[in-house]
Amino acid sequence: FDAQQGSETEFEQLDTLLHSGFVDTDLQLSLYTDHQLFGRYHKFNIRSEKIKLGKNALTIKEINNLQPGDYVVHDDHGIGRFGGLQRIDVSGTTQETVRLVFKDNDIIYVSIHSLHKVSKYKGKDGDPPRINKLGTGAWQKLKQKARGKIKDIAKDLIKLYAERRTQKGFAFSEDTYLQQALEASFIYEDTPDQVTSTEAVKADMEKDRPMDRLVCGDVGFGKTEIAMRAAFKAVTDSKQVAILVPTTILALQHFKTFSKRLHEFPVTVEYISRMRKPKEVKETLKNLAEGKTDIIIGTHRLIGKDVAFKNLGLLIIDEEQKFGVAVKEKLKQFRVDVDTLTLTATPIPRTLQFSLMGARDLSVINTPPPNRYPIATELHEFNESIIKEAIDYEIERNGQAFIIHNRVQSINDMEAMINRICPNVSTVVAHGQMEGKKLEQTMSDFINEKYGVLIATTIIESGLDIPNANTIIINNAQNFGLSELHQLRGRVGRSNKKAFCYLLAPPQHTLKPDARRRLKAIEDFSELGSGFNISLQDLDIRGAGNLLGGEQSGFITDIGFETYHRILNEAMLELRQTEFKDVFTEDEEMVTFKGEKLHFVVDCQIDTDLELLFPDDYVESISERMKLYRELDNIQSEEELLAFEKRVIDRFGKIPQQAKDLMNVVRIRREAMNNGMERLILKADQMVCYFVANKESKFYASPEFGRVLLYVQHNATKCNMKQNNEKLSLVFKRVANINKALQLVNNIQGHGKG
Repeated sequence: FDAQQGSETEFEQLDTLLHSGFVDTDLQLSLYTDHQLFGRYHKFNIRSEKIKLGKNALTIKEINNLQPGDYVVHDDHGIGRFGGLQRIDVSGTTQETVRLVFKDNDIIYVSIHSLHKVSKYKGKDGDPPRINKLGTGAWQKLKQKARGKIKDIAKDLIKLYAERRTQKGFAFSEDTYLQQALEASFIYEDTPDQVTSTEAVKADMEKDRPMDRLVCGDVGFGKTEIAMRAAFKAVTDSKQVAILVPTTILALQHFKTFSKRLHEFPVTVEYISRMRKPKEVKETLKNLAEGKTDIIIGTHRLIGKDVAFKNLGLLIIDEEQKFGVAVKEKLKQFRVDVDTLTLTATPIPRTLQFSLMGARDLSVINTPPPNRYPIATELHEFNESIIKEAIDYEIERNGQAFIIHNRVQSINDMEAMINRICPNVSTVVAHGQMEGKKLEQTMSDFINEKYGVLIATTIIESGLDIPNANTIIINNAQNFGLSELHQLRGRVGRSNKKAFCYLLAPPQHTLKPDARRRLKAIEDFSELGSGFNISLQDLDIRGAGNLLGGEQSGFITDIGFETYHRILNEAMLELRQTEFKDVFTEDEEMVTFKGEKLHFVVDCQIDTDLELLFPDDYVESISERMKLYRELDNIQSEEELLAFEKRVIDRFGKIPQQAKDLMNVVRIRREAMNNGMERLILKADQMVCYFVANKESKFYASPEFGRVLLYVQHNATKCNMKQNNEKLSLVFKRVANINKALQLVNNIQGHGKG
């Protein structure tokens, strides 16, 4: 609207990428971008094909890349050793297989489209597992024994899930214009995972049952922004928000971050911690009880008896693993009818396992912000020259450094040593026993670059954001837990500068095995987004335990974590269709606990004598072929498969027929599972499809089976249905290739002629 002329100005909206606008007097054309019109920051656009693909890149199997000699678990045969890829002759055609070696050097060859049945062995500790003997039935007995115990856990998990579903909570309204304004004011372009996680959190909040979502995102990947949007959504519906953090420094930092981000909106943010004076805390608690405070941030002081809320709607817990049992018990009382959002970079094994099983909803932020580099991580023995070199390099490029020394008694000695070897560098000490105001001032001075080196205890571990500090030296690193080391390392590398982490520890041979594995894991997993990987490694080192009890579960060591995970999934599926069928609606029955579509069968085994592989002259590297086979075998959707094909063409050129057929086997397996088929044999120009073996399965009363019967009636000349030994099968003649097989299985649910 033109205020001077009193008339509307004509304009045309263009959807294009432009850094800034311009005026062309010759053409009488003015072009402005949205960030210029509304006085906002220009967002950094990080959308690229590579990052879009990243949202599907995180699978447990990809994290655990197999190496020859590794212990593996085959779902049907037990624990053996991985022997790499091997080509074998099958009825005159060459097939690529995975070689597995069992006890007494017995060997089986696993087809590359059955790779999902093979997983890296994960047990309780570093001790080697017992390798199984083929053909004895011992593995099946062990699995059966474990299945009974696991079924009990599954029952408890379903009860827990059902209880959550029956509880009534507050259903928040849909996004308001204020919510959209807040999200638009974020100065960076959201990463794809941030978008997905934000949408999931807001969708949970809008439901009328209490949210319990875990957002697992690496340090510096944008979890706080998601928390801020959720908090603001709650406040716009006149609800209060409590944000529980593990340290006083993080409480102060969050207070400053939230206040700065929300200063243009009608939101009151306060914080309580031991840094604040009793009078200030008392006033804050009074405002909270009267409803004058919208967002309260605090340490475990927040769950004190004198803390009362007028209308609490959302509880946000930052790094839940930092809180003790007593605090968590108190939190359970909060959570009865309040939405809960938990943020963590490295969930503890039980939290991770709970979320993987769906007893809690899980969002993973795996795509890093733009211009981030992996943190170079090195393990050394204590050495003054390494410390001096690291500090000097950082100071020379106008940066700052952290030194972590977790003993208050000798922290001043560490400062004296730094002053001796680096006399021109200003240093300051920070630890939890300091007086609150002094600690706050020290941290503020370091943030404002008055000091070059901060020597601190683990008080700086969580959430501290100082982009100019890009070197961290951790003394006696062997004494820290894996997630602690990862969190400490995450204090650096939060800008576009290359960051360095030095782990100082005694000689390797003097350390306990677990300490050696922790240090190796933190050194190995230094790439961006490795927090989830580190959690799985922690699961490996510490063991998964019993989800709902304190004791360790011995059978997890016997059968491996992935097999345990698979059996638990199957048990939950079975219980949902039998004992607990009244608990779930039809819509919910069709979704598994991880949000994926439910099939009546959990797998379809495909046997064929056709040549299905990436030829040597197409992909020369064996390790690269192995990686491609594994990636292909884990693909869940047509969208992922098309993206995979596109990447393969981009890297290796036109896809040969054998590889095209291999990719179509993925499509066949997916469609066969939709048709209720557990096994499909394609040999000698004939295709035999075996349906669900369990006669009590809901499949036989489903519309899907009805369509199978209709298809058989319409195509009696092309196929016939047989029942041998109580196994129902569908036989097709003259199926000479994969394309014909794919066409047939695709046509079944359409019950057309085909």
